Amino acid sequence: MCYHVIMIKIEDIQKRLREAIEYGELSQKEIAEKLGINPSTVSKYMRLDKYPALDTFANLCQILDISADEILGLK
Repeated sequence: MCYHVIMIKIEDIQKRLREAIEYGELSQKEIAEKLGINPSTVSKYMRLDKYPALDTFANLCQILDISADEILGLK
């Protein structure tokens, strides 16, 4: 079986995540409340100073109503 490998850059993931947060229907404060994290953490995601842990990323995708594949650039 042959697999096709797609190289994913963290910078591209961060950019798509930032855009999803920025253009979503929820404020950064509302997102933070739903995730149970500090609003400053969401702000760090927006500034690309930090990226979420895998479980937080999965929950963030659900909250933003966007597939992880889209954020990862697989779709």
